[in-house]
Amino acid sequence: MVILFDQANLPEDIFQIVFATDQQYIVAKELIKAMKAKKGEFTKTEMSLFATKLHEGSYECMLDTPEYKGQRVRLSYNKRQFYDRILTPMMGMGLIDYNVYKKTYLISRKFKDSMMRIGLMWIKELEK
Repeated sequence: MVILFDQANLPEDIFQIVFATDQQYIVAKELIKAMKAKKGEFTKTEMSLFATKLHEGSYECMLDTPEYKGQRVRLSYNKRQFYDRILTPMMGMGLIDYNVYKKTYLISRKFKDSMMRIGLMWIKELEK
């Protein structure tokens, strides 16, 4: 996944930097919020239920975006696109990990480590 950003106009929300559309960033943010409510871990079944609720349009939440602040809204997002455009890129970037043995998804700190490594790579490039 490619992240393009303007350092002079960085949004306050990390999800707006990482995801291209408002819908993707809202769904990703809700996924992390739901995982935090479960101590940062989802089983495969819980992830599938989350994706199914989105697919059916039955996932209800309170958004913190200005136009919906304080209102309960229903989110709808295609299940296949959820896995292809939200979950898989989040795993690839290190925002979410998958434990093969426990078969659980975990919120991860690897994204931060990767960003620091990229910064160090840039410093090395400048020193050449």
